[in-house]
Amino acid sequence: MIIDVHGHWGPWFFSMEVGEIATNLALMDRYGIDLTVVSATEAVIYDVAAGNRAMARLLGASDRLLGYLTVNPRRLGDAERDLHELLPTGNFVGVKIHTDYTGSPITSTQTREALAMAAEHDLPALVHTWGSTPLDLAQACADIPGLRAIAGHMGADGWRDAVRAANSVDRLWLEPCFSHTRAGRFAAVASAVDSRRLLFGTDSTLIDPAAAYGAVLAANLPAETAERVAWRNAAELFRLDLS
Repeated sequence: MIIDVHGHWGPWFFSMEVGEIATNLALMDRYGIDLTVVSATEAVIYDVAAGNRAMARLLGASDRLLGYLTVNPRRLGDAERDLHELLPTGNFVGVKIHTDYTGSPITSTQTREALAMAAEHDLPALVHTWGSTPLDLAQACADIPGLRAIAGHMGADGWRDAVRAANSVDRLWLEPCFSHTRAGRFAAVASAVDSRRLLFGTDSTLIDPAAAYGAVLAANLPAETAERVAWRNAAELFRLDLS
């Protein structure tokens, strides 16, 4: 069993042939990924309301995709409306916040309010992190009761800060996808944090899953840790019934 906690559905503004649900499923098949939690590209980079609704329609077409409801911290009224309207479908299991595309740093008032909204709805939040920003996300977890957050890219080149962040709170998870990953990066993180705080994420379809998949395999994790990374931690975090 493999659960990918960082996926996308829809076309990107880069020169690549993606956008159809068949692309997601083909990549999942290639790498043996059973479930992927996806956000709508349209919601992340352009129109959050339209993208979330397109995502809701798509999720009814495949039992292998679960959804992130994208939240733009600069449009919290829209986010609250989307949460109330779309959560009852049962297909959304978390929220996605991209701090760079929205120009809303984790330390900003609006992103703190967005994270508090996720906590109020008892939804994990996948948050784009880069550099030292996992430390900001850890502080948010410490300050906001009930917040459960995933540091997307585990800080990218700031993975050492991600280790410090994950070791400072008990409601922050790390996932490894990174377009410029370095040898030994994930192995170093896995050896330095609680294995219950590790997840598997690929950034597919923006990045081929091979990058994250190879990084995890190269880490030569103990069997129990490998199982936790592959699916068990994600199942617990998203409270998935896999029976």
